[in-house]
Amino acid sequence: MKELEIKLKQKGIRPTAMRLLVLEALSGQEAAVSLSDLEEVFEKSDRVTLYRTLKTFQENGLVHSIDDGTGAPKYALCEEGCECNIEQDLHVHFHCRMCRETFCLPKYKIPDIDLPGEFIPEEANLVVKGVCGKCSA
Repeated sequence: MKELEIKLKQKGIRPTAMRLLVLEALSGQEAAVSLSDLEEVFEKSDRVTLYRTLKTFQENGLVHSIDDGTGAPKYALCEEGCECNIEQDLHVHFHCRMCRETFCLPKYKIPDIDLPGEFIPEEANLVVKGVCGKCSA
């Protein structure tokens, strides 16, 4: 738990019991999770508290959200050194149509797109959809 506390403090997030528990839950995930997924893990916790925790993590660069087309944003921990910078940290995500899980593929970066000068990019999202390795085996 001490290393999770350090991770929160490094991002300027005050470590509370709930934040530590949510970070621990996210650390154990292979795939990105939705707010509803977290609600199932924390049956007795308040949805608003979980949502605020995720938003705090996102605002401080600890997690990023993914719009995988399912209608509910998914959240995943940022990789070490990530600043959620549109020029260097955006990567591809993969959504499996069978198990419905969404995976971060941080080694596969979204290419830089040269927009006209008056266009200011704020976010980008690239989701590849298909069948994951677990489901295709």
